[in-house]
Amino acid sequence: MKDEGVEVKDSAFSSAFRLPPSSLPSSPAVIINASSGADDKKDARAQLEKVFASASIDARISLAESGDEIIRLARRAVADNCQPVIAGGGDGTINAVASVLVDTDRTLGVLPLGTLNHFAKDLKIPLDLEGAARVLFEGQEMRVDVGEVNGRIFLNNSSLGLYPNIVRHREKQQERLGRGKWPAFVWAALTMLKRYPFLNVRLRTDEQRFIRHTPFVFIGNNEYEMESFNIGGRACMDKGELSLYVAHRTGRLGLLRLALRALFGRLRDAQDFDAMCTKEIQIETHRPKRLRVATDGEVTIMTTPLHYRARAGALRVLVPK
Repeated sequence: MKDEGVEVKDSAFSSAFRLPPSSLPSSPAVIINASSGADDKKDARAQLEKVFASASIDARISLAESGDEIIRLARRAVADNCQPVIAGGGDGTINAVASVLVDTDRTLGVLPLGTLNHFAKDLKIPLDLEGAARVLFEGQEMRVDVGEVNGRIFLNNSSLGLYPNIVRHREKQQERLGRGKWPAFVWAALTMLKRYPFLNVRLRTDEQRFIRHTPFVFIGNNEYEMESFNIGGRACMDKGELSLYVAHRTGRLGLLRLALRALFGRLRDAQDFDAMCTKEIQIETHRPKRLRVATDGEVTIMTTPLHYRARAGALRVLVPK
């Protein structure tokens, strides 16, 4: 599990940060993903130690070197009655910690130290370390939904088809050729678009059943904005539903047309694009039975049928007042 680093401005942070009287419990646990951008993460840890010390709070701050260690530290924090349990990293790291806290009385704190930080953005959590740390002390608890597919949760979205194949190919580029994340992603995207594999899927929602020959299936935790300049954002995180988006009968030029329709706010008029909201989704494939499935940017192999469901209010998280 790798999240890109974030720049920490030491002098500005330490001089500008003045804490109000804190309502934060005295036993928080902070888990920071140090698998990439290690220098920045060590700086972040040092800054957070100063912040908690200034509030006379004895926080347990840990640097995790792998996804398995993140899960282990989160479980230990729950067993030791730490509250809140704070995740520092990108969306994959936040997902890993949240997966342990779902349906418990523990609250998730978010320090967005990754590249995209979709979950933090949709909850209006500041993306700078100082602003995010303030939310830990001044914020309020909110219950948000999570999505689930075959027992695996996602906070943002899950997808089949093009995207998980691009991610897998990108990882191979990074491992074998030592390319950076974004050059590897661009190369992987071009490669996958050249191959352009399709899936034959049978979908069942709360109200519909249909079959599609598609390059991708996208499932969001609550409804995603798919048009105009706010593409990829969510206005609501607690409606208790999933959003389903499927392109069909769509070649490479068709994908370009869909992108242009989305940009100009006409995507829902497209006859080769399905968009709906539902609480559960069943996805079956005749062949292959085992598919790459992306959840919050992490790719795993799952056996169909895939059962998606919305878990309303399953996660407690600290958000700005």
